[in-house]
Amino acid sequence: MRAIRRFTVRTVLPEPLAPLDTLAQNLRFSWHEPTRALFESLDPERWAEVHGDPIKLLGALGKTRLEELARDEALVARVRELDADLRDYLEQPRWFQQYDAPDKPDAIAYFSAEFGITAVLPQYSGGLGILAGDHLKSASDLGVPIIGVGLLYGAGYFKQSLTREGWQHETYPLLDPDNLPLTLLREADGTPARVSLSLPGGRQLHAQVWRADVGRVPLLLLDSNVTENDDVTRKVTDRLYGGSAEHRLKQELLLGMGGVKALRLHARLTGGPTPQVYHANEGHAGFLAIERIRELVTAEGLSFEAALEAVRAGTVFTTHTPVPAGIDRFSRDLVREYFSGSAELPGVPVDKILALGTEDFEGGDLSVYNMAVMGLRTARLANGVAKLHGQVSRGMFHQLWPGFDVSEVPITSITNGVHGPTWTDPAFTAMAESHLTPEQIAGGEGWLLPAEQGGVPDAELWATRRTLRAALVRSARRRVRKSWLDRGASPAELGWVDDVLDPDVLTIGFARRVPTYKRLTLMLSDPERLRKLLTDPERPIQILVAGKSHPADEQGIGLIQKLVSFADEEGVRDRIVFLPNYDIEMAQTLMPGCDVWLNNPLRPLEASGTSGMKCALNGALNLSILDGWWDEWFDGRNGWAIPTADGVEDHQRRDALEAAALYELLEDTVVPRFYDRDENGIPQHWLEMVRHTLATLGPKVQATRMVREYVERLYTPVAGSYRTLNGAGYAGATALAEWKAQVREAWHGVRVDHVESTGVADVVKVGDVVGVSAYVTLDGLRPQDVEVQLVTGRVDEDDTLVDVATRPLQLVETYEGGRYGYHGEVELEFSGSFGYSVRIVPVHELIAGTAELALVSAAQA
Repeated sequence: MRAIRRFTVRTVLPEPLAPLDTLAQNLRFSWHEPTRALFESLDPERWAEVHGDPIKLLGALGKTRLEELARDEALVARVRELDADLRDYLEQPRWFQQYDAPDKPDAIAYFSAEFGITAVLPQYSGGLGILAGDHLKSASDLGVPIIGVGLLYGAGYFKQSLTREGWQHETYPLLDPDNLPLTLLREADGTPARVSLSLPGGRQLHAQVWRADVGRVPLLLLDSNVTENDDVTRKVTDRLYGGSAEHRLKQELLLGMGGVKALRLHARLTGGPTPQVYHANEGHAGFLAIERIRELVTAEGLSFEAALEAVRAGTVFTTHTPVPAGIDRFSRDLVREYFSGSAELPGVPVDKILALGTEDFEGGDLSVYNMAVMGLRTARLANGVAKLHGQVSRGMFHQLWPGFDVSEVPITSITNGVHGPTWTDPAFTAMAESHLTPEQIAGGEGWLLPAEQGGVPDAELWATRRTLRAALVRSARRRVRKSWLDRGASPAELGWVDDVLDPDVLTIGFARRVPTYKRLTLMLSDPERLRKLLTDPERPIQILVAGKSHPADEQGIGLIQKLVSFADEEGVRDRIVFLPNYDIEMAQTLMPGCDVWLNNPLRPLEASGTSGMKCALNGALNLSILDGWWDEWFDGRNGWAIPTADGVEDHQRRDALEAAALYELLEDTVVPRFYDRDENGIPQHWLEMVRHTLATLGPKVQATRMVREYVERLYTPVAGSYRTLNGAGYAGATALAEWKAQVREAWHGVRVDHVESTGVADVVKVGDVVGVSAYVTLDGLRPQDVEVQLVTGRVDEDDTLVDVATRPLQLVETYEGGRYGYHGEVELEFSGSFGYSVRIVPVHELIAGTAELALVSAAQA
């Protein structure tokens, strides 16, 4: 019989144990090992059963057991000590409080469609969410005043299992928010606080707001499952990345526009500061700009254009995809419908909203609304997530800035990082801290110290690595057994599972989402060659694979089935396994336990990737295509680079070539080095690479490094521009909008009329000085509205300038009719082909750079 009503009964803790509730509610427990150890000590067996969920643990202990624990004076003292430690962590000044910058923000709002903080709160699908979670955790550790904004999905992403034939099977178990580490925002009278959006047809979308505490950082999660909504709108936040395009659009409207409303609600209820920086982590949150424009138009009486400038001044946009197919694109007609009629925003014309996301550039599709384009057009600063990804992004979005060189596209890069305390195994941390100071670990140099100078002895480092590998083997055996039982096998068939994997065999990990470009099955390109590696009697390897494919991705699901079919074969099934339902809990054992982390995407389609970073923190070595973060940080001694067949257009041929290179690296380099042991059974050359990895990559891959870069390079400058343009009466935003309108109106008449050069001899040599004079027409604009630039560089076969450099020419003459003369000189610094041109770009003290208006007028040949 099904229940007709459901509710959650919360545990009432004895007074001496009352602080346990605070410790369980703050997600710091997920990365603070002493707190986790405290909860585990209450009942180790149940702690394992509830998968490290302190709220479920407390609920399972029962009144009698809790009263017994409350009489344990040593335990009560430890509870009080950790409660005091948490309060100290939440209140004491940290890095940001010491950061000396006059424009540093009072608060930053960080919007993301998913947040991967802990398996206890499953609101993530993959790397984007894990990055967002690590961003918040590291901001908390640094004291950066971030407020996270997302959605609370009723079923998260999905739970993955396998059928008997090895096909992915998805289920969507419902989450009970009352049994999660969340607090519902309530009004002063105790009623749940709400935000609302207007929908077409006079309908309303209402959402309640849950708060999760990520250390010092509040995370606001909007939930549409409220009684005020009809059945359709209640399901807006039903699951992550599910449903039709219209369903996704409603989710993104709620995330962006509803998220801004949730920020205002939270500030009203708590007295918190208003953010000066709004960070959109991917285009899903782009509609936050529309709600902020609406606020300014409605409350301050600004024009749409002035409001847009005020909003842009405080917005950061991060793109995570290196391919157009990875961008959310909606029908323009669908977007128009959601901002028209009863859903129209007063003073915010729908055509101007549509213009922000329209692909009105060469090669674009005028019928779609592009969320990345919208994100770029409504942000002051934008970035990719690795150095190579920044280059790829500048090329991908180059058409938004026609006339500018690809290198001038205003998208910078900040390479991703991972949260060290979350991803470094406690056993590895304990080993390091028993020999090295925090400074030696943080700087990396401690790993290079010999044992006689206080460093970690080789024998201890190697023993710890085996401990982590053995823990992974035990966990994998449990997961393999459960997976086969779920697939319909009987216990009598599974005796072989007890011997799956070996704690002394070279262990390779491969775990990530399974889109086709990540090439899950590249390792299967030559099955016999792989089989020999797996079953070598003297030097075998073993491989653990995990990952989910989006339910609508038939190709990705097919790759999983192909891999599982191979792993099911009796001859290899003790050496290669697929572990279903990859999540944070699995990753925290899988990554530390691997010796080698394999990554073989189709270059350059991996924006950054962070799984290999987590492995490196635990002394594992990366074996990867030079893509994402590995492209910039591989140095020849911290792992191996799989050669790529760049330029080979035939995908099958390219896969075959790169798979052969992978096999060759394993056979000739990786495997021999792992099994090359000294008289004490220690692989000295292998450990040299491990130490070098820990010393060089350890400091770089930290998300604290990443967040500091965001603060210094993006958040602080954007906070400064926000304050300037959102100052008294919004005079700055209004003036800038008016200036831009004047420039755009006049630009059709701005031109370079004539260019002359002097000092060009018959034989031009390095060190010669060339003078350039340019005569221009500004057609009503003032000289201070523009910069006339000399553009120099090498010249390719098509007479196109490459490796360009720009320098301003000086105004030297004023003529009638809006004509002016400019002059400058350039010293020739390199030999070979050299060329120059002259162009005019708009300049203003309040814009972020000369490309902001995407206007340029260049001299014609």
